[in-house]
Amino acid sequence: MSTRIIAGQRRGMIIRTPRGRQTRPTLGRVRESLFMILAPRLEGARVLDLFAGSGALGLEALSRGAACCVFVDQAHGAIAALRANVAKLGWRDRAEIVAHNALRWLAAPPRRPFDLILLDPPYGAETAGRALRRLADALDAWLAPDGVVVAQIGRRDPLDEAYGALRAFRWESYSETRIGFFRRAEEA
Repeated sequence: MSTRIIAGQRRGMIIRTPRGRQTRPTLGRVRESLFMILAPRLEGARVLDLFAGSGALGLEALSRGAACCVFVDQAHGAIAALRANVAKLGWRDRAEIVAHNALRWLAAPPRRPFDLILLDPPYGAETAGRALRRLADALDAWLAPDGVVVAQIGRRDPLDEAYGALRAFRWESYSETRIGFFRRAEEA
């Protein structure tokens, strides 16, 4: 399977997605809408793509001007596809790939906070809420002061309006997908 980079430096380039049902790449029209909303925040951004799968979200952010992206996923097929995609796009110097369980990886805060955190966990497992709670527990370490967390979930999946100091400020729906945009409570 494959999908394409929608816009930016690598527009139209095909990226590999792992076989099977374990990884669900974000549909092109959803990615396009999402990144139109995020466009003002991308130039020079430090991005975290949790539950990265093929890396379609983080790679799109890099194509649109993000400075760097850390990709985290535990599935072997996803990591292999992600490594191939990063190499094909020539972004080894802008991408860090972490083969680890995303929720467990959140136990150790990063050296520097991120400007944009993308969460695209499997639908139906309430994983997005658990990840948001963990981010909120050490928010200053994970999220830059004006940073945004984007959580993509299934249409019927629960997601709260707030997790600690993280508050939803926008919701979008696309067919079977809902996307929540979160930022610090003082910014929301």
